[in-house]
Amino acid sequence: MSRVFGIDPGVARLGYGVLDEARGGRVSVVVFGVISTEPGEVGPRLARVFEGLETLLAETRPDVAAVEQLFFGQNTTTALAVSQARGVALLALARAGVPVREVTPSQVKQAVAGWGRADKRQVQAMVARLLSLSSVPEPDDAADALAVAWSALGARDRVR
Repeated sequence: MSRVFGIDPGVARLGYGVLDEARGGRVSVVVFGVISTEPGEVGPRLARVFEGLETLLAETRPDVAAVEQLFFGQNTTTALAVSQARGVALLALARAGVPVREVTPSQVKQAVAGWGRADKRQVQAMVARLLSLSSVPEPDDAADALAVAWSALGARDRVR
């Protein structure tokens, strides 16, 4: 069995999703959600993200983690904040001794929806379908983190 911890970086909401892949390729959801922070100074917000990840990593004990690489068009303020949260996530993973696979947004879309330019709704609908969930995971950051985890498993064509 392999356990992968997917991360969709963010400061206001960092999405996480944990999947197990059993022998024979069956994939199941362990847990998903978000670590939320309140608006304010960035230092305490990043500390909250770090502490939340440390707790989740200790509870779930993943074999590997997948972290989405960043791609931003024009909003450099958002890019900077998300980059800081991504760095905190990488630090938490390193301290927990969890190997990291970095995946691009187009790799995630390709793995989940079969097309590297799929839109957000298509990806989220496919996450629900691939993982046999009754609805799309909420909030969308959690669904995105499950998609990141799925892409790291390379499990698109596996039994569900």
